[in-house]
Amino acid sequence: MMAQNVFKNLSLQPSGLQVAKQTVNQLEVRELVRSLSEIEPKKRVLAFRLLDKSKAIAVFEELAPNQQADLIREMENPEVITIIEALDPDDRVKLFEELPAKIAKRLIANLSPQTRDAVNLLLGYPERSAGRLMSLRYLAVHNHITVGAALASVRESQLRDDELEMVFLIDSERFYRGFIRTVRLIKANPDTPVEMLLDGSNVAIRATDPEMKAVQMLKDTDLPALPVVDSEGRLLGDITFDDVIDLIQEEATETALSQGGVGNLLSRDRVWSDRLVRGSIWYSVRLRILFLIITLIGGMLVGGLIERFEEILEAVVAAAIFIPLVMDMGGNVGTQSTTIFARGLAWNHIQTNQVIPYLLREVRIGAMIGLILGITAGAIAYFWQGLPNGVPLLGLAVGLSLFCVVTLGAFLGGSLPWIMLKLGFDHGPGADPFITTIKDFTGLWIYFSLVGLLLGIES
Repeated sequence: MMAQNVFKNLSLQPSGLQVAKQTVNQLEVRELVRSLSEIEPKKRVLAFRLLDKSKAIAVFEELAPNQQADLIREMENPEVITIIEALDPDDRVKLFEELPAKIAKRLIANLSPQTRDAVNLLLGYPERSAGRLMSLRYLAVHNHITVGAALASVRESQLRDDELEMVFLIDSERFYRGFIRTVRLIKANPDTPVEMLLDGSNVAIRATDPEMKAVQMLKDTDLPALPVVDSEGRLLGDITFDDVIDLIQEEATETALSQGGVGNLLSRDRVWSDRLVRGSIWYSVRLRILFLIITLIGGMLVGGLIERFEEILEAVVAAAIFIPLVMDMGGNVGTQSTTIFARGLAWNHIQTNQVIPYLLREVRIGAMIGLILGITAGAIAYFWQGLPNGVPLLGLAVGLSLFCVVTLGAFLGGSLPWIMLKLGFDHGPGADPFITTIKDFTGLWIYFSLVGLLLGIES
């Protein structure tokens, strides 16, 4: 946690920055990545600039695409270009997909011609296609050479070790012919034609195929890399296990959630969230105002309810003091419950096909909270307004009402999002307005009824 402490205590004084620079550049990349992810965004760029160029690139490569995008937005153009140029082509594409279109277009225009061509090539393929995932860093040799010549190409290559686990074979027109694992080349006689060792002549994926097909093929073939070809079979690039690890984890998560009955719900929820956060402003306005109109109608109904119990308010003016308490407390508990439900659903702690145990637990929690708050508020109401005004049972009415409203709020907060999901509605903007409307109307009805009943006032 040394890096995090250094980043959190950054000083703009030259001496302080120099000490911090020396400290963080001695730390491991993983610790730096974790620490950068945990500090506040305003300090993240300043902290990142403390890193030496090579370490900064290594750290940047390990950040999530959305974290990379956040850094890019705050950095100056020259230093951004240096980092982007050092990324693998597929990693650049993931970054540009996270950036606003205007920023991405400006950055691409400032890249070197070779890098820009590589980015445009990958971005030219459909979203969620194998072409978007593929790397352009691979080694291919002609199929007519010998093992010795192929090994010479391996030794002369500037690729990383993990990028040289397989050597692809192509003909004079770049049509894909197969692959050879590098270890087989090492073991083979140098004078042996490489065609004698080739394998996987039928193992390849088209650039336009869905990305999940690449995931499945890598899993089925157990290969370190999968060749990517164009519609005619010419080699374009490859997809490695590292390129699809996030997709594999996503697939495993969705499989587990589907078995738990929430797979489709989670995918749908992700789409809803994306449209509300990054979609059209008018979409958000239309959707949110629809549910808020429900609250508006509910408010009118609550007003009518208060009018109906006007005689009680005239007889016991002190009862009006506790109306906001009864209305607000149930809403706060309901909001807590909807938040807990949303987070539990996202983390697979709640399974929608087994939601009854969760709802019972939430009701028990709401009842316990309602009991504590009801006793506390009832005692205050008794000594503050009830006893001085000659209506001691007002405290009991407030306490019982609060107990009922809080319990109801917890139940609604847990059940309404689930019901809305099952009916195909977005529970994000919709659950709380429904809870507010139902809770306000029901809570006040309970409160006024109890006040009238306990104090012997007919409405």
